[in-house]
Amino acid sequence: MPETETFRIAKRKRHVPTARQRIRKALADWGVTGEPADTITLLANELVTNAVAHCRVSHALVEVTLTLHGPDLTLEVSDPDREHLPELHHSGADEERGRGLALVEGLADAWGHRQEPFRKCVWARFTLPERQEATRVPAGL
Repeated sequence: MPETETFRIAKRKRHVPTARQRIRKALADWGVTGEPADTITLLANELVTNAVAHCRVSHALVEVTLTLHGPDLTLEVSDPDREHLPELHHSGADEERGRGLALVEGLADAWGHRQEPFRKCVWARFTLPERQEATRVPAGL
């Protein structure tokens, strides 16, 4: 049975760190740590930042979903600007922006996007190495 963590943040730059923290916590809860967790968190940060920066819908919510199914983890970042699709940009050496999707392409096992009836979703997939199951401490201990 897959494990899933879904949450939404307001389309504001100040909420990107909150998304990053929630992603890091979900990964730790699932026993995903070290380099895989660092890579997934970095790419999630890029995709959430892109959604926040480029979504043209006022007062939008950005939705983040992590799904872990065996060794496969899928990260999905959705926003309601379904017509504004991501484009891979090859930045020059002196450009300060535009490398986020190149990072996603280089570090994820696969990535892409899809248009849904009322939103678009950018996704990245990862195949994880064997992981230790996280030990969950019951509440109140």
